[in-house]
Amino acid sequence: MYSYSKFLLYILASAILFMFQACSSAPINLSLAKDEVINYHESGKYDEETSEVVKKAINEFKNIEVKKNSAVIFDIDETALSSYEYRKKYDFGYVPEIWDKWVSEAKAPAIKAVKHLYDFLIAKGFKIVFLTGRKNYMYNSTYKNLISAGYNKFDTLIVRDPDEYQITAVKYKSHKRSEIVEDGYNIVGDVGDQLSDLTGPYHGFQVKIPNYQYIIK
Repeated sequence: MYSYSKFLLYILASAILFMFQACSSAPINLSLAKDEVINYHESGKYDEETSEVVKKAINEFKNIEVKKNSAVIFDIDETALSSYEYRKKYDFGYVPEIWDKWVSEAKAPAIKAVKHLYDFLIAKGFKIVFLTGRKNYMYNSTYKNLISAGYNKFDTLIVRDPDEYQITAVKYKSHKRSEIVEDGYNIVGDVGDQLSDLTGPYHGFQVKIPNYQYIIK
């Protein structure tokens, strides 16, 4: 009887261990993941991490010589401007019509740490180019939003043309950076929240701004 009891205990322990291992490798529940993102932003951790990234970036840019056409590329959404409150309001979902309406309102606030980096680069004499995945019909509202958020000095704002709507972010941004270089700029840095903002040719020093809300490839 003793041996049989030990056997049952062994089977039970093995079953519990298997269940624990299976659960530990499972994805986190979506509701919990959203709660973690909210806590990350609203506890101050997002600001702390972003500020640390910018601090390191400024130290790097201090050592880069500014020449006539030295330029730094900036992404917009979750890089220069924050859409966190909008995304939280709509449960981090994406509905094109609602997103377009929100963009048209041109009310997105600047991300403070990134604005600090921008101010530093402007003061040092770098040219700024905004390169975004937003579509061409959003140009005017995006331009207005950048100005109202304090990004009032930049060389150009680049948005997607209709024939570029369906291509990947990596392909689109790589192509646009190549065009920027062909126009005579020397890209010395690239600031973005997505790896697709920073992948490909002509990126210079890469500054990855944290974003745990979504991924764009």
